[in-house]
Amino acid sequence: MEGQAKQAYFVNEAYNHEEQPHGAGGGGADTVATVATDNLPRRRSGGNTKELQLHLSNKKALDQPDAHTAPTIDFDDILPMIGEFGRAQKILFLLMIPFSFFVAFVYFSQIFLTLIPEQHWCHVPELDALDVEARLALSIPMVKGEYNNCYMYDVNYTEVLAQGRIMADPKWPQVKCRNGWSYNFTEIPYSTVATEQNWVCDDAALPTYAQSIFFLGAIVGGLLFGWVADRFGRIPALISCNMMGLVAGVATAFVNNFWQFAIMRFFVGFAFDNCFTMMYILVLEYVGPKYRTFVANMSIAIFFTGAACILPWIAYYLADWKLLTIVTSAPLLLAVLTPFVVPESARWLVSQGKVDKAIGILKKLEKRNGRQVPLQTYQHFGDSCKRMRDQEQAQNASYSVLDLFKSPRLRRTTLLLIVIWMAISLVFDGHVRNVGSLGLDIFFTFTVASFTELPADTLLTVTLDRFGRRWLACGSMVASGIFSLLATVVPVGVYSAALAIMGRFFVNISYNIGLQYAAEILPTVVRAQGVAFIHIMGYVASIIAPFVVYLANISPALPLIILGLLGIIGGLLALLLPETLHHDLPQTLNDGEEFGRGQSIWDFPCLAKQLDEEDDKCNADVEEVRSQAFVRGTQTGASLNASTRGELRSSILRRSIQSRNSTKL
Repeated sequence: MEGQAKQAYFVNEAYNHEEQPHGAGGGGADTVATVATDNLPRRRSGGNTKELQLHLSNKKALDQPDAHTAPTIDFDDILPMIGEFGRAQKILFLLMIPFSFFVAFVYFSQIFLTLIPEQHWCHVPELDALDVEARLALSIPMVKGEYNNCYMYDVNYTEVLAQGRIMADPKWPQVKCRNGWSYNFTEIPYSTVATEQNWVCDDAALPTYAQSIFFLGAIVGGLLFGWVADRFGRIPALISCNMMGLVAGVATAFVNNFWQFAIMRFFVGFAFDNCFTMMYILVLEYVGPKYRTFVANMSIAIFFTGAACILPWIAYYLADWKLLTIVTSAPLLLAVLTPFVVPESARWLVSQGKVDKAIGILKKLEKRNGRQVPLQTYQHFGDSCKRMRDQEQAQNASYSVLDLFKSPRLRRTTLLLIVIWMAISLVFDGHVRNVGSLGLDIFFTFTVASFTELPADTLLTVTLDRFGRRWLACGSMVASGIFSLLATVVPVGVYSAALAIMGRFFVNISYNIGLQYAAEILPTVVRAQGVAFIHIMGYVASIIAPFVVYLANISPALPLIILGLLGIIGGLLALLLPETLHHDLPQTLNDGEEFGRGQSIWDFPCLAKQLDEEDDKCNADVEEVRSQAFVRGTQTGASLNASTRGELRSSILRRSIQSRNSTKL
């Protein structure tokens, strides 16, 4: 999930609001002003091994206090005051469960709608009275010790039966199947749209085309609902994309030919990622910095993984592809209840100049959490939001994604990010869809492979901020490639499946690092647009993935060989990117051009000497003082007006969600 919704997150130090007595600090208003001016952000060059802290100070404001200067309070400052993970946020966290199921069903259901048993043969009506073995022996030629799937003997079977023959003569002429196919439903206990319409032999590529068309729909849907989200709000976009998935998903059950099926899957693709990502963003916006890592990771590791593990067994026990598509699509109707239980994005409201409505939502959260925030704090917050909105609008009007290609080092970095993310996306989706070629029961294998998301997320959470992005991305991609290649040299079955699933485990880690890495490297002024562009290029690669898996019809080893080589190549290319852990992230295009200059390929963040607080204070004069409008994050808020789809994607979603950390808009 697939995206599932990938984003990066930098934890702010907790906002510590202590109200001073009247007279101690010049009165309540002065107290708020003092707290706020103490919290203007400044980046530090280092940080501990767990997380990059944003230390907040403004020496000039402290040295030369101005009673008339309005303090700056942003979302990450006010959230700890209304409750970072109180009752309201816990309810929102639980409300992510249905949307996690939606995206898993939308992304994975087509696999179980188009399953085709390996054992299928030409149907010969004249031999219906015989048992399966007798029919095969009399009508189907052998190829390398197995019955041919696409050819039958071209003889008069009425005469053959009259002659009392029980075995075919290999010298008989052969012809392609004339009367459809018979299928062995022992391992796949139900008829699918592919078996009903006989998408085999000459038409065997049709399910592959349908899956690629699904990803085309995901690209179009991303652009469409990204625009809807920016123009009309996150809630309308969330409802509309889920309704699109509902209508097209249910309509899939009534198709009569391939093109009807493909068109319906194209429109189902509109809902992919969006049906979860926008809810994902909304929840993370209202969770305080201290808890975002937990909420972002656990929503995917538990909810999405659980839905993916349950899906194959829903298909197995329903044993009806039409009923399956209805059962997995109908729950999307629940999205119409969203406005009654989920607040609109306060950050989006601010971006539209509706600051009073945003404050109204925050006050409701405050009440539900049993907190009390001074009214003057909300006033300062509203004023700060208006100033930051004006600054970001001016900033965003001056830059576009094309600026990433105008200077040599930034252009090189951007191209590397595109190629690496395309490799990760293709390898991830290839592993997702190749489970049917591993020689084991597909329902069990898919469940085990999907479950790898949980340990992958857990391991990433523990290691990402210790070992850094570059070497962890390289190591996980290369490991995925090695395990994929090893799966081709062992016997097909348990051993090959185990090695391929290990490849899936490591590419889960790579996928989860991917967009976080991009969002940290790209300069702030073009971050949202750049991440959106890179994500779309990943979808382009996902369009190719079904064709890679289709090569299993030529040789079961071919998909794993390609996925293995791409994993190794993508991992090695990651070493050419700069490390971002414990480094000031680029804000301007010039920062992006210079970012990483002088870094050695052998630099390991976990071995680097960490600066202590005294070192930071001594170097305060040369550290970068961040703009009040700068966003403390990389995706969820690189721009107040940036497309939701561009700011935060998952994949799952596509797949799953990297460190799944997010920050402010």
